[in-house]
Amino acid sequence: MVLVRSICARDCPDSCFIEAVVENDRIVSVKGSRDNPVTDGFVCPRGSADPKRVYSKERVLYPRLRQGPKRDSTLEKVSWDRILDDVAGKLEETLKKDGPDKVLFLDYAGNTALFTSQYSLRLWNFLGVTRTDHSLCSRSGHEALRLHYGLSYGMEPEELLQKQIIAFWGFNAKVSSPHLWALALRARREKGTMLVVVDPRRSETVEFADLWLRPRPGSDVALAYGVAKFLVDENYVDGDFVQKWTKGFEAFRDEVANWTPERVEKLTGLQWDQVKTFAESMAKRRPGVIMIGIGLQKSLFCAEAVRAVSLLPVLLGYHRGFYYSNSKGRFIDFGYLTGENLTAKKGRIVSQVALAERLEAGEFRFIYIVGMNPAVTLPGQNAVRKGLSRNDVYVVVHDTHLTETCRFADAVLPAPTYLEKEDIVVADSHPYTRLCSRVVNPLGESRDEIWVMMQLINKLKLSEKWLHESPIDATKKAMEYSFEDGTYQDLLKGAVLRLKHRKKEEYQTPSGKIEFFSSVVGEEVDPLPVQLPISRIGDAFILLNSALPQYTHSQFRDVYGPIPLIVWMHPADAECRSIKEGMEVTLFNASGELDLVVVVTDRVPQGVLWSPRPLEDNSGKPQNALVSTSPQRIGGGPSFNSTQVRVRMKAN
Repeated sequence: MVLVRSICARDCPDSCFIEAVVENDRIVSVKGSRDNPVTDGFVCPRGSADPKRVYSKERVLYPRLRQGPKRDSTLEKVSWDRILDDVAGKLEETLKKDGPDKVLFLDYAGNTALFTSQYSLRLWNFLGVTRTDHSLCSRSGHEALRLHYGLSYGMEPEELLQKQIIAFWGFNAKVSSPHLWALALRARREKGTMLVVVDPRRSETVEFADLWLRPRPGSDVALAYGVAKFLVDENYVDGDFVQKWTKGFEAFRDEVANWTPERVEKLTGLQWDQVKTFAESMAKRRPGVIMIGIGLQKSLFCAEAVRAVSLLPVLLGYHRGFYYSNSKGRFIDFGYLTGENLTAKKGRIVSQVALAERLEAGEFRFIYIVGMNPAVTLPGQNAVRKGLSRNDVYVVVHDTHLTETCRFADAVLPAPTYLEKEDIVVADSHPYTRLCSRVVNPLGESRDEIWVMMQLINKLKLSEKWLHESPIDATKKAMEYSFEDGTYQDLLKGAVLRLKHRKKEEYQTPSGKIEFFSSVVGEEVDPLPVQLPISRIGDAFILLNSALPQYTHSQFRDVYGPIPLIVWMHPADAECRSIKEGMEVTLFNASGELDLVVVVTDRVPQGVLWSPRPLEDNSGKPQNALVSTSPQRIGGGPSFNSTQVRVRMKAN
């Protein structure tokens, strides 16, 4: 038996340190490692199920090439030489005939490790092909925070243990960040820390809250202004801090004055006493922090919400008294690592959220997909699938498993899981890293992203020196100033190192201060946070969606089975429609429809539905067919939680 140390590279802020137990070159189990004080020895249901996922029947283990039109042919096993010749030939033909704009490199966070997700971009940056803005998840929140702080980093996770109050705003931490949640529970156990949750849905995190505020979906800016009004009116604002470290407070204070208790109540659906209790608790229980969830900014309203919420701790005299993601607070030269700063070619950037229409229109002739399952996760699924189905576009998918996207591929390349390759993982939350060792040899004929990149480079006869730099050397240069307590060589020798974190009291705004009244907004964005209008179309419901603990996006269905085809509905909404527990209903709007089984529960308020994401019903209809492809005006993010649907009984 051998114990191999690594870090989970999945799209999760926690990035758990793990230890894999190996016997006869086979993974027996995965457990948490004590080498990281944040992830501290336990893994989530996905981490513990990794051995089953590695040896899943859904693994792609051999190259597969389509031998005819997509609708009339199957993917057949071929050699690596054959498929690489085909892929390189199609890529070269497209570049020469149509230009790099017609090549789309479509990647995301299926594996977040540096070699896999960053270094392997060098070929595509050299070619200057079209890429997306990576706006599907957290970008709007990052952009919202940039308007007031410069960069979006905030509190380090271990600081939770010093807090007297922790507010999780749009953040179901028990599911989406269990190690940060464990630190919060420890703080309550050891220091009596108060835990507050702001969420319209009674999530798993709400069940443990000392105080729960349930605003109407989309009304978070109004709630934030209500909290600010109480703090201002009751003289809880730290005037010395505001004067020294901020700019534009007077304009913010003038806007706050407009938010009367009656106006806040009308928009949020909360009683003013609830707002007061929250605000007073923040003021009296110091120090505190607001944990801003990624889910908060996944609606048309909520980049504005992130802005407004992030400014509340400033009133109490905190430098960056929030947590969103710390990815922007590190000292890593990503531009060097990806090659983006090594070439004068600047490829076109298109909206990831609004990609569906471009795909349907046949805008691209060659699409290379890695690290994502766009035939499930992108908004506007009907258009996405039509676009990928076109016979005039050549689609390459490099993945570990046979996903829905593979149905539309002309070439499928087998990739190893993160446990089958060496890499380096940098967490979005905590500052700890180490070299991720290969746990077992790659299964079948799976080959990693760097190997495939180098094969394509050679077949295209590209001789640019930096394309041939090794990932170890490239990462060494990119991380030259990254570490607080060691060197890159120490990392390669197996040391656990702590990454440097930018100073909290450093603000990368034009003024060098926190800007209540932002000086970097464009024409379409107000310098102050704005409560956008909340409107419902007739008797439509607002459909919320979020993850279940067993799944990371569309991953782990081969282990835990399909994502449950359920929708939560409030008892009053069910009663007036004669809908009972267990009935099948159809959710529909102008974009599509979805058949689900009703769970009658008061865990959602009236007028609101919830279903787990990103499911596909028994007829193969994807949940994200219902979602608009309109990007947010700040950061271009998605509108998943602004989706409006009507409900009817399912036809027999």
